[in-house]
Amino acid sequence: MLLTISTNRVPATDLGYLLHKHPERHQCFSMTFGSASVFYPEANAERCTAALLLDVDPVGLVRGKSKSDDRPLEQYVNDRPYVASSFLSVALAKVFSTALSGRCKDRPELAETPIPLTVNLSVLPCRGGEKFLRQMFEPLGYHVVAKSLILDAQFPEWGASPYFSVELQNTIRLADLLSHLYVLIPVLDDDKHYWIGDDEIEKLFRHGEGWLNAHPARGKIADRYLKRQRRLTRIAVAQLTAADNIDDAIEVSHQEEEEVVERRISLNQQRLESVMDVLKASNPKRVVDLGCGEGKLLQLLLKESAIEQITGVDVSHSALEIATERLQIDRLSPAQQSRIQLIQSSLIYRDSRLTGFDAAAVIEVIEHLDLDRLAAFERVLFEFIRPKIAIVTTPNIEYNVRFENLPTGKFRHRDHRFEWTRAEFQTWANGVAERFGFTVEFRCVGTEDLEVGSPTQMAIFTIRTALKPRAGWEEAFAKMAEQHDDVLLDE
Repeated sequence: MLLTISTNRVPATDLGYLLHKHPERHQCFSMTFGSASVFYPEANAERCTAALLLDVDPVGLVRGKSKSDDRPLEQYVNDRPYVASSFLSVALAKVFSTALSGRCKDRPELAETPIPLTVNLSVLPCRGGEKFLRQMFEPLGYHVVAKSLILDAQFPEWGASPYFSVELQNTIRLADLLSHLYVLIPVLDDDKHYWIGDDEIEKLFRHGEGWLNAHPARGKIADRYLKRQRRLTRIAVAQLTAADNIDDAIEVSHQEEEEVVERRISLNQQRLESVMDVLKASNPKRVVDLGCGEGKLLQLLLKESAIEQITGVDVSHSALEIATERLQIDRLSPAQQSRIQLIQSSLIYRDSRLTGFDAAAVIEVIEHLDLDRLAAFERVLFEFIRPKIAIVTTPNIEYNVRFENLPTGKFRHRDHRFEWTRAEFQTWANGVAERFGFTVEFRCVGTEDLEVGSPTQMAIFTIRTALKPRAGWEEAFAKMAEQHDDVLLDE
C-alpha cells in the first residue's frame, strides 16, 4: 500500500522538516503486522514528495490465532496488504507521530503554516462510493479527484469495485492533513483490524479536535470509526452534541449581551436594513447568509420575490433550529420552501454546496474567528464561493467609548476574538480585494460620530476579475466553468 504527500511550496524540502524524515535517507519501521518504509521519490526546491510504503504480512497477522471454520482462507487471502485501511492509520501515527502532533522543534512556525499539499492514495476502499468519499473530504476544504477501479479488466461486466485511486489537494497545516487521514481512512474502509474499546472514543476526539465537531457528517464518522458499536457511538455522539449545546448556550447568552449593549441605537436593525439596501440594488438571484444565526436576515430576504434561492449557513445546529422556527418553514407554501435552505457547515472549510451564489452576506461574523483562521475564511468566501458581491460588517472598536454600559477596554461580545479600528478594517479589506480580484467600497452603519466614526463598519466587495488557474487544475476548472460562466475558481 502506497501513500504519497507532495508540496510545491518553495523550498519544498521543508516537508522533510515537518515530517522529521530526511529526504536523503530511506527509513524502515517494524510494525506488528509487517513493515513501513519512508522515502522521497523527488526532493528539490520546487517540489518534494514523501512516500509511505506499507508492507502488510497477512500470514503474520494470523500466526498463532485460531482459524475461522466457515471461511478458513479469508485470513490469508484478502485485500489488506494492498489497500489503505486502519493498518495505514496505525503506521501514520507511529512513523509521523511528531508531525501528527503538530510539533517541529527546528521550525515551529512552519508547523503552524498552511502549505499546499497533495496526497495520493493508490488504492482506497470506500464503502459508500465516490459520493461518500467527497462528503468526508470536501467539507474540510479538499479538492478531490477520484478514479474508480474496476473489479477485473478481463470481466468488465462485473462492474466497478469499492476501490478508488484518490488524489486530495488542500492548502492546510500538515498536522491537520495527517489527522484527517488518520480518522477518515478507516471510516471510508468501514472496518478496523483491532479490537475497539472505550479508549477509541478518546482517540477519535484527540485526532478530530478542531474539525470533527463542525463536520456535517460527524455522526457517520463516529459510527464507522467506532466500528458501528452502538454503545460507543451513542457516547461519542452525545459528547459531540453536549459540546454543541454548551457552545450554543454560551452563544445565545453572549448574543443577548451584545444586543443589550447596542439596543439603545437599534444597531442590529440598522445593519439588516443597510445590508438589504445593498442586496436589492445588486439584484441577485441567489443569496447566501454566512453565519446566519437565528435567521433575521433570511426573514427579510424571503420577502423579496425577485430572489430565487436563499441559503443560510451556520455552524450551530441550535441556531439553525431557531431559524427554522422563526421562518416557519414547515408552514410555507411549497414554492416558498423551495426557495430557502439551511445548511450546517463551518465557515473555515470549503463546502461544495456553497457554489454559484450571486451575493453573500457576512454580518458580524469575522470578529468571532481567531485571527489565524481568518485566512481560511477569506479563501472560502472570496476564492471558493466567489460571489459577484459580498457584504461584510464588523464592529468599529473606536465607537465603543460611546456605549455607556460597556466597560473600558472590553469588546461588545465575549466571543469576539478582535474588534478593528476603521483603519485596520480598511487595510484588511483592501488587501483581500487585491489578492482575490475584487473592488471594495466602505460604508457606515448607524449614526456617524465625527470623532470616532459609526458603530458598525461595512465593506462591499464587488468581483472584478477571475482568478488565474494553477497548473494542473485544468480539468477541474473546465467543469466549474460550465456551472459558472463568469467565475473561474482556484481549487
